[in-house]
Amino acid sequence: MSLRNLYRPSAESWLARPACNEQAEPARLRRWLTDRGSLTARIRARCQRFEVRVLRQHLARPAHDEQRLLGLRAHESALVREVLLVADGIPVIFAHSVVAPRHVRGAWHLVAGLGTRPLAAVIFADPRVRRGQLRYKRLDCRDARYANALRASDETADALWARRSVFRRGSSPLLVTELFLSPILALPDAPLPRTRDTSAGMRASDLGATKP
Repeated sequence: MSLRNLYRPSAESWLARPACNEQAEPARLRRWLTDRGSLTARIRARCQRFEVRVLRQHLARPAHDEQRLLGLRAHESALVREVLLVADGIPVIFAHSVVAPRHVRGAWHLVAGLGTRPLAAVIFADPRVRRGQLRYKRLDCRDARYANALRASDETADALWARRSVFRRGSSPLLVTELFLSPILALPDAPLPRTRDTSAGMRASDLGATKP
């Protein structure tokens, strides 16, 4: 069995590494997927105008796999936030975050009032936050997160690569899943030269240092 077949995504599992098809998906997609720093900062450095477009933020029942990761009971609701990260007017990332209500009232209280500020403003600016392992999966029409991403953007791909990780502030988990839309590959490989900050709703101090 080849390595590609061995690590091919399945309907059940999230992978420890992305099994990208090099013929269909260029190497730079793998670089986007595996970078452990702030995805917001990486995008912002490669466009002239960055914005967060909030789609919904409400109490809802997470997917079963999300419930297990967050230690939620089968019928327990959580705060679900879905946004588009937009570079120069074009959505490039669909982001889906989930946190238990008890942690919104505690360690993750800033999440409820983010508005159009990126979640990176909370996660990467706080030295007490630790990021767990990145996991990867190719999502398609069987997954609600994929369907929501398509409805919110002009995406037409039959499947989208996604990654997710659990951020912990103390013992309180927050799950972030990011779906990579096709236009992400149109962004330049290297950061753009900048003489002034032209991004919307962002400051350098919002991003903080890269997590280990």
